[in-house]
Amino acid sequence: MNPFPRWILDLPGVETPFSGLEGRLLASPDGQAVFFRAERDVEVPPHSHGAQWGIVVTGRLELTVGGETSVYGPGDTYEIPAGAEHSARLPAGCSVIDFFQDPDRYEPVRRNAGSR
Repeated sequence: MNPFPRWILDLPGVETPFSGLEGRLLASPDGQAVFFRAERDVEVPPHSHGAQWGIVVTGRLELTVGGETSVYGPGDTYEIPAGAEHSARLPAGCSVIDFFQDPDRYEPVRRNAGSR
């Protein structure tokens, strides 16, 4: 079951390279908020980008930042400094809201005319 309300699910989707990870994008010139939900287990390999802050909505998130691994549950927040290498494991059903400092971190999925 998706924990996000319909109006969030109506936001544009995001292009991700991770099969089974669905995201909905809210963007501004100052950054992006993405509402993610893992439809199946997702492994995010090590990478880096601008600063990121997030909160777990459902499930458990395993996050490794700078070689240190922590597990976060519902209501827990995390912060990843700009440029820090990090990776993640999101088991199926895990939902998080991530805020990215980079205003162009993710591209919206282009919808067909007339579809929503």
